[in-house]
Order: sequence, then C-alpha cells, then structure tokens
Amino acid sequence: MAQLILLPGKERSSFKRHPWLFAGSVGRLEGRARPGDTVEVLSDDLKVLGRAAYSPRSQIRARFWTFDPEESVDDAFFKRRIAAAVARRQALPELKGQQGLRLIHAESDGLPGIVADQYGDTVVVQLTSAGADKWRKAIVAGLVKATGCARIYERSDSDVRGLEGLEPTTGWLYGEPSSAGLSIDENGVQLAVDVVGGHKTGFYLDQRDNRAWLRSVAAGKDILNCFCYTGGFSLQALAGGAAHVLSIDSSGPALAQARANLGLNPQLPAERAEWLEADVFQALRDFRKAGRTFDLIVLDPPKFAPSAAHADRAARAYKDINLLGFRLLKPGGLLMTYSCSGGIGLELFQKIVAGAALDAGREARIVRRLSGTADHPVALNFPEGEYLKGLLVQVD
Repeated sequence: MAQLILLPGKERSSFKRHPWLFAGSVGRLEGRARPGDTVEVLSDDLKVLGRAAYSPRSQIRARFWTFDPEESVDDAFFKRRIAAAVARRQALPELKGQQGLRLIHAESDGLPGIVADQYGDTVVVQLTSAGADKWRKAIVAGLVKATGCARIYERSDSDVRGLEGLEPTTGWLYGEPSSAGLSIDENGVQLAVDVVGGHKTGFYLDQRDNRAWLRSVAAGKDILNCFCYTGGFSLQALAGGAAHVLSIDSSGPALAQARANLGLNPQLPAERAEWLEADVFQALRDFRKAGRTFDLIVLDPPKFAPSAAHADRAARAYKDINLLGFRLLKPGGLLMTYSCSGGIGLELFQKIVAGAALDAGREARIVRRLSGTADHPVALNFPEGEYLKGLLVQVD
C-alpha cells in the first residue's frame, strides 16, 4: 500500500477526525497509487493516521475511510459501514413507514463521496469521489444486502465528479426498472419520483419535515411557493387547508410533474392551486409592482454557492431573493427561507436574511431554525457540505 506523508503540522485536522486532506497538506507520496486507491496516511514523523482514498486530480487529495490504522478497506468494510448507516435510520421512530429516505449521507456516515436515497423498493446511489467510484461494486452489494431493494440506479452526474477527473455516469446497476413507474407516499401525499431525469437523486428528501410543518400551519393562508420543483411544499400546503397556493418555477417539465403529482391526489382541492412558469426573481418584482401580498412565502432556491469561493456572489443572490420575499409579506406574514449552498454557513445565512429584512424596512424575528430531516445527519467534525439551512421568519 502506498503511503501519503503529510507536511509538518498538517496532521492536526486528522486528529480532529476531519475526513479531508487538501493538496497543500501533502508532502509526498511514497509508492504508486492510482485514483481511488487506498493509501496509508502518515504524519511527517511517520505516525500512521489512518487510511484514505487517493485522488491526485482533486484539491481534496485524500478522503479518509478510517482513522484506525489496523482497519482494512475491503468489501467487508463497505458491507459493515452501509449496514450501520441503514440501521441508524431504522432506529429512528420518526422515519418508520417513510417510503422515501436517505440511507447514506457521505462523510456523515463515514462513507465520503457516497450518497444513497431509497424510494420504496428502489435505491439511487450517487458516487462523487475517486474512492467511491473505485468501490462501486462493493457499495452496490452492501446496499442490496442491507436493504433487500429490488433495483439500484446510479446518478453519478454531479459536476463535482469533474474535479476528481471522473466522467458523469448513470444507469441501472442492479435489477430492472419498474414498468409501473415510481412514486412515494410522503405523509399522506403521493409524489412521483423521476430517478433518471429528476434533480439530485429524483427528489429533495431533506425537506420532508419542513413540508410537514408547512401543512400544519397552512389552513386559510394565501401561500407562495418559489422554486417549487415538482410541488412538494405546494401539495402539503393544500393538504393543510391553504386558501390558495401559487407555485413558481422556471422549469416547464418540473411544473408539468407538479401538476401530475396533484393529479395523483384527488383528495386535494386542485382549484386552489395555481402554477406559473417564470423566472422567480422577475416574478416577485412583478408581484411587487402589482401590489400582491401573501400570508406565507417559501423560498427554496437551488444552490447559489457550490463552494466558499462563490460565497460573495451567492450572498448577493440570497440577499436579493429574500429582500423581494420580505416586501411581499402581509403584516404578521411568515417567510420560510432556505440555503443548501456549501459555501454559505448558517451564521452567514442568518446575517444575509437579517440584512434583507432591514433593507425591506420590515421588523422581523426568527421563529425557528429549519434543518434537514433526521436521515440527513451532519457530522460534528465536518461542517462543510451541501446540508440544508433554513429560517422561519415572521414580520410585523
């Protein structure tokens, strides 16, 4: 096994169990290692720190699989880690009966570069690092063993693979696609999931609890759902008795799926739903000119900052969209606002939203912080990553 030897003082992050080693921390590689190979990581004084996946093309030069120098990284390793991740979810009572949930959340489950979501009897896996790509067969075998799923589809088409020197990869890895299509029941609402062409792995599971909360307060409210995608928030609002729900997205296909999802739920009042294909920023400006206001607004945009290098530009975009939202709220109105950008931490996001309220001339307060679901854990020693950050803000 090749050895990756760090520069003096660069072992400190590994002592804190941070799973990444950046290129600037590496002194030299002794031996030969191909992308994705497991290497032994040593401090400059040759103390063994653990074993990691090597990625010579990436600024993240290695990702730790284990900090135990004696633990082998082999098929059995992935079987154990995947089984533990699945068992972790099975032990949570709030996930009992959920048909859509995250099984593996990368570094948070000790499996960097690996995401796996389950929709009924179908699992969708996303492999974003050289190490994860190397162990594809073992990962699939571990998922089949731990879940008993009927099929596994790969959605390794994220841009981040390019930083690892990897090409996009999609396709069926296990089993055959279902001729009946795929849908899940989320808290009493039926939702079709497109694992082949949908965003991410087909749906945004991390908003499940927040969609349920919206349902609990929606009764009688005039609600605006921005960046609505396939209508998850919109349908839960209708299920909660909203007086009217206006949903906006720039994607025609996403809105078509949202309408189809509404059709899957004949118990919901379709006459209270309105769908608008438009640029959200422009639509909110138009509503402002028209004097239109809402009781509750959901702002769940796509990531504006994939990394910290994009944080300044993203901060301006978050400021603008929240400013527009605050200006459209009725007195006492609620704003559910989110960021999934890895380059925008919760503290910075809160400052951005506070600045937007100030510029809008609204007195506002945080009613609660809105986090992702329990099946999307965030590692204490790993604050980076595209985890969900949200705020529920009320204006006077």
